[in-house]
Amino acid sequence: MKKLFQFMIAAAFILAIFNGFSLELKADSDEKVYIIPLEETVEKGLSQYIKRTISDANSQQVDHIILEIDTLGGAVDGAMEIADTLRSSDVPITAFINRRAISAGAYIALNADQIYMVPGSQMGSAAIITGEGNAADDKSQSLWLSEMKESAERNGRDPKYALAMADKNVDIPEYGAGKGKLLTLESKQALEVGYSEGIVENRTDLLRKLNLTGASIIEAEESFAEKIARFITHPVVVPILLSIGSIGLVVELYSPGFGVAGFMGLTSLFLFFYGHLVAGLAGMESIILFVLGIILIIAELFVPGGIIGILGLASIITSLYIASGDFVHMSISLIIAFIGAMVASILLVKVFGKRMNLFKKLILRDSTNTESGYVSNKSRTELLGLEGTALTTLRPSGTAVIAEERIDVVTEGGFINKGQKVKVVKVEGARIVVRELKSHD
Repeated sequence: MKKLFQFMIAAAFILAIFNGFSLELKADSDEKVYIIPLEETVEKGLSQYIKRTISDANSQQVDHIILEIDTLGGAVDGAMEIADTLRSSDVPITAFINRRAISAGAYIALNADQIYMVPGSQMGSAAIITGEGNAADDKSQSLWLSEMKESAERNGRDPKYALAMADKNVDIPEYGAGKGKLLTLESKQALEVGYSEGIVENRTDLLRKLNLTGASIIEAEESFAEKIARFITHPVVVPILLSIGSIGLVVELYSPGFGVAGFMGLTSLFLFFYGHLVAGLAGMESIILFVLGIILIIAELFVPGGIIGILGLASIITSLYIASGDFVHMSISLIIAFIGAMVASILLVKVFGKRMNLFKKLILRDSTNTESGYVSNKSRTELLGLEGTALTTLRPSGTAVIAEERIDVVTEGGFINKGQKVKVVKVEGARIVVRELKSHD
């Protein structure tokens, strides 16, 4: 009995040591999962956020990254940058489609190492279109189709489905993608064609499928600056900011002092550059160009010629293009802003009768008119009919002595010799017309 008791104590001691070792081993080998939400519109601000968070995940030496996707798509260049970031990650990445991965969202999901979807979720409909909603040119289409195909093939997926998502001419009628329709796969269909590794109910179920149930969860969060950058770099917000900026500055030109309109204009332009700077789209060179442009335009007000003003305007426009990085979208935004500024100017002049306050100091608007009491020259009507002598030869202008006063005169067109008698026949302001007196006059 005593031996049995000693054996039990020894066994308990060994078990305790083993459990302690196991717990310590488990703590030392604890896995970490980094979850990154990819939501709303895909744009360059989101691209920089994904780049920053995946870099952060790599630096923390996590074991797995889950990209939780719910987006209707967005900018192609932003999506391609995100895809490049995913491909360069040393940590395995799972795309978790938690509702929709449409258009650019589907392309991004295909660049993850594996895809899981919740029931009823969708991916597809990834045709490339312009900002006006029209089909892109052949060159852009060819590039996008190549990207979709390569993204599918890199993980062993049949590329025909990826092509059907981006090209209406690819015919897959069994999944509702007959000619003229883009393919959109629901969760069950995606699993059937090998475009997902499974269907999961939620994040917990996904972790179980990935054998990461006991892993530590790290959730990425957008910083305040990144949220502002994403909002400001949105394709719809950019033309609004530029329009507010241009209208505000135009209104300020017609207003005394510096007021609310000017403050709003400068604030809008500041936000534009700040957002693009945080998003990694703009560098200091674009801001320097913009400031230089403003300085040149101000200098134009004091230096005649127009060349400096043109250089200033070109500098500002160039800075906006550099900050944007998208020639077509920036062109559209600038056209919208220009139209807004022109409408504001017309309303201020035609409706409110305003004049550019800035130019009032540079342009003389007073006139020395008769109504204001000014007389441009002395009228000599009292000389009409008087006689005198030509002091010089009049051919036809010259000098005559009339009423003992030397006066500049002009004949009716002929010549009058020096010393001849003359008579004033007409007075037109400072112009005194004389005629030669003949002996019989």
